[in-house]
Amino acid sequence: MASRRDSSVNRFQNAASTIYSDSQSLIGEIRKFMGVMKEIAVDLEKENQHQMVKELENGVTELIGASDDCTYLSSAIDSIKNNYQPGEELMDFEKLFKDEIAKVKASSVSDPQNHPLVRQFKEAIWKVHHGGQPMPGEEQEDIIMTSTESNILNVTCPLTGKPIFDIEDPVRSIDCKHIYEKKAVMDYIKTKKADPTCAIAGCPKKLQAAKLICDPLLRIEIEEARTMSKQTSNPTMIEDCTALDED
Repeated sequence: MASRRDSSVNRFQNAASTIYSDSQSLIGEIRKFMGVMKEIAVDLEKENQHQMVKELENGVTELIGASDDCTYLSSAIDSIKNNYQPGEELMDFEKLFKDEIAKVKASSVSDPQNHPLVRQFKEAIWKVHHGGQPMPGEEQEDIIMTSTESNILNVTCPLTGKPIFDIEDPVRSIDCKHIYEKKAVMDYIKTKKADPTCAIAGCPKKLQAAKLICDPLLRIEIEEARTMSKQTSNPTMIEDCTALDED
């Protein structure tokens, strides 16, 4: 009986892992397509095709909504996979998923209109004809990307101190979402006797080699964070430094 129960759990977890991976891949493809749409919109803005640019902006906003829905589903699948145990009665999986998705949505503050990718899109369009000028209302906006707007929770590997932008082989913990350089974290786990804790200060989650992965979105999100970092940097500081060097 126990063997059949374990077999049932394993089959469910394998199926859930496959669906989760497929969902993450779909989100990755959506993100890539939004990048292509931004490039097309920039070219159209140069030709003053403002209506078509606006339609592309609306399309990006809709895709972000679809991406968020996929993210909610992925989170629900991952949570259920990790916590599911068969009982005596048949499980109503439809209700289980709906309830779990509702919980994920309730804890999210995501708004497609204020999403960092929408801001990137608008900034790229604005710079076509207004390079170097702040966007309207920028002085009143908080433009710092926070952990509620991105899955990038740490910008340096806590073990090597290397910026995530420079890590060639990044991995992310499934449990706590913190990012590491793969070799460094694997060596770290080997040096610990058992159940090493995440190296991020204050994070209580345990590190397991099997749960440190380069998921389909990781490199895309790192590149998005890199873009946001470049866009929020102050170009005048670079010009001032250059002037000093010339002197």
